Amino acid sequence: MSSLFILKWIGIVFGSLIGLLLVVMLGLYFKTKTQINKTYDVEVQAVVIPTDAESIEQGKHLAEFLCAECHGDNLGDVPDWISIPNLASVSSPNITSGQGSVIANFSNENWVRVLRHGVKPDGHSVFVMPSEAFEYLSDDDLGDILAYMQTVPPVDSSDENTSSQEFTFLGHVVYGAGAFGNLIIASKIDHDNPPGSFPEPGVTIEYGEYLVNINGCYSCHGTQFAGAKLPDPESVLAPNLTPGGDIGNWTDADFIQAMRTGLIPSGRRLIPNFMPWEYKGKMTDDELKAIFLYLQSLPVLPTSTDPVE
Repeated sequence: MSSLFILKWIGIVFGSLIGLLLVVMLGLYFKTKTQINKTYDVEVQAVVIPTDAESIEQGKHLAEFLCAECHGDNLGDVPDWISIPNLASVSSPNITSGQGSVIANFSNENWVRVLRHGVKPDGHSVFVMPSEAFEYLSDDDLGDILAYMQTVPPVDSSDENTSSQEFTFLGHVVYGAGAFGNLIIASKIDHDNPPGSFPEPGVTIEYGEYLVNINGCYSCHGTQFAGAKLPDPESVLAPNLTPGGDIGNWTDADFIQAMRTGLIPSGRRLIPNFMPWEYKGKMTDDELKAIFLYLQSLPVLPTSTDPVE
């Protein structure tokens, strides 16, 4: 068999593999495009927006640990909030009334649809924004947040394109392959069955569970809170929050210190990129005690290294 014949067949096989790879990549590319371009038709009911100072102050408090982490302390914008070279760039939008705002013409219903359902006024899903956690917000808390948002000083966006998610071709392919999990938030929410009842604030297990839900703790620590690995290849293993993990030996004072300073009893410091303690630590002592009480009530589970569900 001549070397020319062998080289010819090697070329054919190699070319076929390249062609197959391109077909797979194109399939993943269009899969991502289809998911991003999908629209959702969700009917919502407006919530009552209070006008008293106490409610507005409570709305500010909630926004400080639920919204500022992604939108910035002034809620203006964070250009390139997520930036992965050669793959994707995601900017966090301006949610004040300043220049470049994405909420300037929002109605009450628009706010509810975005926060509880992850659906923008044009019907497309939000991207990354944790509406699957915010769907648990009570009417009172949601109303307080909206009351506060009406008082936020306008901030002009520092980036002309503050509401964008830009993927390269390879980024579309990698996302379609599931490398970053599901960031099309509206697809993760049961729009027909919203949460029904809400506990009264207090240092109780029930209120602690509510706070855990609206903070989306399960999105990193897993639905059983026993630890999990995020799809991001650079992420660290989220620790076990059940009494089966190190936290089982903590006191509520240890937990509050960790949330306020990032320092845990072992002497290790929490990594802000993965555990935003600077923002979660803005909760009150009673709120943090309620969360700790809930976590201590969970079943004792061994630490999991499974991917986030």
